[in-house]
Amino acid sequence: MDDEMKELMDKVHVGITSFNYNGTKVPCVILAEKRFDEIMAKVAGKPLSVDTNLNILQNGLGNVFVEMALTFSEGGIDEKILLYANESLDFFESLATTSMLALSSPHSQVGKDNVFMIQLPRPEKIANALDIIKKGLQAKG
Repeated sequence: MDDEMKELMDKVHVGITSFNYNGTKVPCVILAEKRFDEIMAKVAGKPLSVDTNLNILQNGLGNVFVEMALTFSEGGIDEKILLYANESLDFFESLATTSMLALSSPHSQVGKDNVFMIQLPRPEKIANALDIIKKGLQAKG
């Protein structure tokens, strides 16, 4: 593994999961307890929007990384989460299907309490990103 690949792998966020919400599989990012609490303290009870951008990085050898950049309209919060798409394709498929993303903390009952739901405003951007991810993954073959 080259240095650049190792550097990216070291930055990959490992806390992702999904949960069943009204019969739909919702993708969820588990943030560190302290970070989740900081975000909730700044945004709880406030009307806000979260701009979500998926920046796709690929090396042409079938390795695809996705940096999710979440910019909250309140609280001055910019959260960047790097995911290794090779191991989390179902996460992105759920994202494309639901246009929803949940944030939670490690000590929450995922899908039950302490979950912050984000409705993604542009489903077509997620579908396009999923297509790019899948094509990048096929480069391995």
